[in-house]
Amino acid sequence: MRLTDVLRRSGRSLLSAKTRTILTSFAIAVGAFALTLTLAASNGAQNYADTLIRNNFDPSQLIVTGDQSLFNKADTSNPQEYNANSGSITNQAGASRTVKLISDSDLSTIKGVRGVESVEPVIQLSLQYLTRDGMKKYSATIQAFNPYRKPALLAGSIPPTIANHTLILPEGYVSALGFKDPKNAIGQQVRLAMRKTVDQSAILAALTVGGPSAAAAQNAANTTEETFTVIAVTAKASTQVQPGTELYLYSNSDSVIELNDATTKDSANYHKYLSSLVKVTDGTNSTKLKDVQDRLKKLGYGAQSVKDTQATLTQIITVLQGIVLVFGLIAVIASVFGVVNTMYISVLQRTREIGLMKALGMHKRDISSLFRYEAALIGLLGGSLGAFGAFALGTVLNPLISKQLGLGEQRLLDFRVGQIGLLILALVVIAIIAGLLPARKAAQLDPIAALRTE
Repeated sequence: MRLTDVLRRSGRSLLSAKTRTILTSFAIAVGAFALTLTLAASNGAQNYADTLIRNNFDPSQLIVTGDQSLFNKADTSNPQEYNANSGSITNQAGASRTVKLISDSDLSTIKGVRGVESVEPVIQLSLQYLTRDGMKKYSATIQAFNPYRKPALLAGSIPPTIANHTLILPEGYVSALGFKDPKNAIGQQVRLAMRKTVDQSAILAALTVGGPSAAAAQNAANTTEETFTVIAVTAKASTQVQPGTELYLYSNSDSVIELNDATTKDSANYHKYLSSLVKVTDGTNSTKLKDVQDRLKKLGYGAQSVKDTQATLTQIITVLQGIVLVFGLIAVIASVFGVVNTMYISVLQRTREIGLMKALGMHKRDISSLFRYEAALIGLLGGSLGAFGAFALGTVLNPLISKQLGLGEQRLLDFRVGQIGLLILALVVIAIIAGLLPARKAAQLDPIAALRTE
């Protein structure tokens, strides 16, 4: 029997039981819908992670810390040995722990490692306030600008070498500081205020002796202002490593270090840093990058590459993907039983028809093929309904999700035709496998006994 004849007869059989066929296809469609969305979300999340890394990190750099536990699970069950370069950090839960900070001597040691091109401390300095004449004061954080970043600019430009006391201003501060528009901010001056780290007992003593005015005077004496000129205004980016960094101010490394020194002078944290950026000579070569990374680890430093950071993000995405994938697979497994049940009912209802086809000379393999193709068509119908339903819904929701999550032009659901095609094909194969037992039962029916069936 020709393939076209078998397909035509299979299609007619399914159409004769439209309700049962549609319901069984819907069972498969649920699994296809969930799996299609899972794959699309996984693609979108991976794309976002890749863009996040690409827009924020130089692949030839290493993030180096004085404490290896910052990149590994810290052992908090045993006391830590005292280190003069130690400082405390606070996690998101509010718990603090002591870690070894990087000092000037550490920076010199790191700079002397073979293969290291340059070393720069990472400073994220919380200013006391940011303001300009006649305007309110605002909280702000400043950081050294990494030339590897290519932010979208609303006005101005970022030169290859940023001059001292010049500032890259995020658009969120433009109207707050009274500028008419981003262009109006270029060339204007703003004031950055730092409060010197002091012993709180001095302020308490001033408050006790002289009252609130004396304490305020003590605070004012510890506050210094520096004037910076705005050279560029950055647009809000959707690919930030941490929430809130879209409001970071940027200047050159020397200016930020100067501000940090003014803040921490005469304190225990003077010239001590949590981490540093180490640029490796020919660091785009993974072998050379790994070689320097291993050397730094042997010296007791924590060292993480961009690839390591990307692997961490990918691992989180994989775990979330696996959780959703399980639910989709459960739906597919449930649909398998639906296909088996549908095909068995079909065999029972068409027993006389099967007997007649055999009596007229139809071979067992053709009978078996007939039911296998019916199962395949059910799988194709269900897979197509679910996959294209997910595609249609995802296409509509994508802009809304991106807007809600602040992803800009980045899309969380990334549908790929090849993946959808392979998924539908896989569901067709699963449906065929589910129809094997009913197909075998139909092929093994005795034609005489089948014709006698009422």
